[in-house]
Amino acid sequence: FQRELCDNLRMTIIPQNAFQGMNNESLTLKLYKNGFEDIHSHAFNGTKLNQLILKDNKNLRRIHNDALRGATGPDVLDISSTALESLPSYGLEAIQVLNATSSYSLKRLPPLDKFSSLLEAVLTYPSHCCAFRNLRTEKQNLLLSIFDNFSKECESTMRKQTNEMLNDSNNTLLWSAERNTHPFATDDESSPYSYSTIFDDSEMAGLEFEYDFCQPKVLTCTPEPDAFNPCEDILGYSFLRVLIWFINILAIAGNFTVLLVLLTSHYKLTVPRFLMCNLSFADFCMGLYLLLIASVDAQTSGQYYNHAIDWQTGSGCSTAGFFTVFASELSVYTLTVITVERWHTITYAMQLDRKLRLRHAVPVMLGGWLFSIGIAMLPLFGVSSYMKVSICLPMDIETGLSQAYILLILVLNVVAFIVICACYIKIYIAVQNPELVAANKDTKVAKRMAILIFTDFTCMAPISFFAISAAFKVPLITVTNSKILLVLFYPVNSCANPFLYAIFTKAFQRDFFLLMSKLGCCKSRAELYRMNYFSAYNSNCKNGGVATGPSKASKAFLVLSAIEK
Repeated sequence: FQRELCDNLRMTIIPQNAFQGMNNESLTLKLYKNGFEDIHSHAFNGTKLNQLILKDNKNLRRIHNDALRGATGPDVLDISSTALESLPSYGLEAIQVLNATSSYSLKRLPPLDKFSSLLEAVLTYPSHCCAFRNLRTEKQNLLLSIFDNFSKECESTMRKQTNEMLNDSNNTLLWSAERNTHPFATDDESSPYSYSTIFDDSEMAGLEFEYDFCQPKVLTCTPEPDAFNPCEDILGYSFLRVLIWFINILAIAGNFTVLLVLLTSHYKLTVPRFLMCNLSFADFCMGLYLLLIASVDAQTSGQYYNHAIDWQTGSGCSTAGFFTVFASELSVYTLTVITVERWHTITYAMQLDRKLRLRHAVPVMLGGWLFSIGIAMLPLFGVSSYMKVSICLPMDIETGLSQAYILLILVLNVVAFIVICACYIKIYIAVQNPELVAANKDTKVAKRMAILIFTDFTCMAPISFFAISAAFKVPLITVTNSKILLVLFYPVNSCANPFLYAIFTKAFQRDFFLLMSKLGCCKSRAELYRMNYFSAYNSNCKNGGVATGPSKASKAFLVLSAIEK
């Protein structure tokens, strides 16, 4: 029996018992292209539903949890092109086919045990199919149980008959004859080895040997997850889930400490201090990105398929993506400026008129901030996208503009790394002059610069290499494996920079202990740093008053000071 109701925009609800009183035959309800907004409790009470078609009800936002209570079925449920945000919690057990295409508001599924008979699902989001990947239907579980019983009973029967064969040779002949006569018999009277001797009538009911037992149906779901969104949690690997917490806490704590010490220091804000503040803030933002990713991964672990759409299409992923691109670009930009400033300071050490002042550094860094903010906002306006992957990086290269955007970022990062390497090579050549710096100082400077270049290379090289290949649509690494790069290599600079550029320097240690002394700690250590500072200051003043030109010793002092800033 079929009932069709369509193109009636004035009907906004389906009330209780709306179809009660119809005959007891299987009913197909085609209720499409209406104005339904709500389906009430017990709306289908008293019906025996074969198919329930609710597609193209654009305004349908709610089906009451008990809408199917009192009804039998349905076997087929079609809610495609509706505005439903959830499915009812009761009445899903009989559904064998679920069609929910173009249902963009349906971002979460009910508990999977509700779909005990589901065989086919056509959904909107690929992530939802991950929920059904390991789900067995009730019928499949029954068949597997029957198969186990079948194997045990067969083994027991065969063992029993073997014992009888040893006692009576005539039984052997009879057994062979019966096997040849009834190889697949199902009647108790025709063969002692029929299935009815092994299973109850309830287990045999509806069991078709060839199709249901030997070839049980497998649940199929479309669309299948793609390479960008595999069926896994945000971080994929368990060891990454632990490691990312250690890394983000290190990045946040280290950079916050640097910012706190530099901003509370009573010493004059110099160009190196100003640049270091910018670098620490950028790396602090990178730590916030890792913290956000780690927190969401912990909250959605094991059920990410039910949160994927809300996360990737929501403000959380956009915020995380903005933070990481902004932090990454500002960090690279500031590192380049710091390196150029060091090279300039050493090259023009004794030409005070060419010394970089704060008034020069501020507009340079303002340009870096504007560039970083602009490049991070482009994916929010359709140039690439942060929604493509769960880790919220701009990996969308479907359009030529998006591809150009990714390549621009990667090329600029490679150019910045080349500039950094070139400047440090020139600095090393400058300090290698035996007349300028002692041999032990030369070795110390070389090691320090090697560490700086190595950390930059470790951070940029693997990511740039794989990202450039992916930008040309020749990916050499999967999204799952790229998460290893995200955790192990991507934040290397953010963790190392506060130590290499600040915490390990004498100037920062002096400021740190002076700050601690204000809080009542480390007073003796702070006093020692204060005495050493004034002693060095008075010595420089005396040398400056007597000297008439730049001496080799004073130039060497400036070189080493620039390296240690």
